Amino acid sequence: MTKGNTAVDVLSAPLRVRFDYTRSVGGVIGAFLTGLRERRILGIRGSDGRVLVPPAEYDPLTCAALSELVEVATVGTVRSWTWVAEPLPGQPFDRPFAWALIQLDGADTSLLHALDAAGPEQISTGMRVSARWADERTGRIQDIVCFEPGENPSAPDYSEVQPVTVLTTPVDLDYTHTASPQESVYLRGLAEGKLIGGRSEAGGRVYFPPRGANPTDGLPTDDLVELPDTGTVTTFCIVNVPFLGQRIKPPYVAAYVLLDGADIPFLHLILGCEPAEVRMGMRVAAVWKPRAEWGHTLANIDHFRPTGEPDASYETYQQHL
Repeated sequence: MTKGNTAVDVLSAPLRVRFDYTRSVGGVIGAFLTGLRERRILGIRGSDGRVLVPPAEYDPLTCAALSELVEVATVGTVRSWTWVAEPLPGQPFDRPFAWALIQLDGADTSLLHALDAAGPEQISTGMRVSARWADERTGRIQDIVCFEPGENPSAPDYSEVQPVTVLTTPVDLDYTHTASPQESVYLRGLAEGKLIGGRSEAGGRVYFPPRGANPTDGLPTDDLVELPDTGTVTTFCIVNVPFLGQRIKPPYVAAYVLLDGADIPFLHLILGCEPAEVRMGMRVAAVWKPRAEWGHTLANIDHFRPTGEPDASYETYQQHL
């Protein structure tokens, strides 16, 4: 199918991506986080003698690993700041506050943190501030609730002795995605059970999903092509490791499928056979969800299954890996 010069109403939808990111923190960052839980702030000494806060694992000048931790004060000086008149969700306060770069006594670099003040007229570069600590601390930067005007140094609290070794950070992205005209045609096609790719000119490479522009010549992929729901496995992997949010019990196969008539493969599930039976060149066909479950999404295809046809020869897909 060809769109020609017909205008396309683009689709848009709110999207929210949420997950917990868990990482081991290592010796340097672990010591910094453990110190926060104890109402202490640790920096690290670099090769040039400067004390870096927050501590860096590697020297910014030599790239060598750093290890000399240095405790600095919980009071310091505002080096620069900006007023937040309308806080966003997830920020330290739901009322106006300031972000400030604060150089703690004993440090040679500045720490970015929230500064609590009644108004911007109460803040100035060079003012002295102190850390305000959370009543319950868990070894996160939020253990410092904010900084506040005045010099009120705090005493350490060593009641917690277990070092912090793992940090879990919730990630929450909430935004509106606006599709390109080509992507909008593709998404509407999915809602009708059609797979639509795009190319910048007749006879050119067919991209699935279609892109706003051909990456080789920069021309829009306005020549739209309806593709069959059959194709060839080019490369694949067998997923054996469980992870949070996984909807299929391992082992299973995630593979790149090159639709017949397309020049770019896309990632999808291969089910309907043992994982060990999946191979490069295997011919597969889409298994669609019930029509009542369709939306503007590639998830309308539940998975691909083997067709039983002879495998495609390597020469037919070697340029599309």
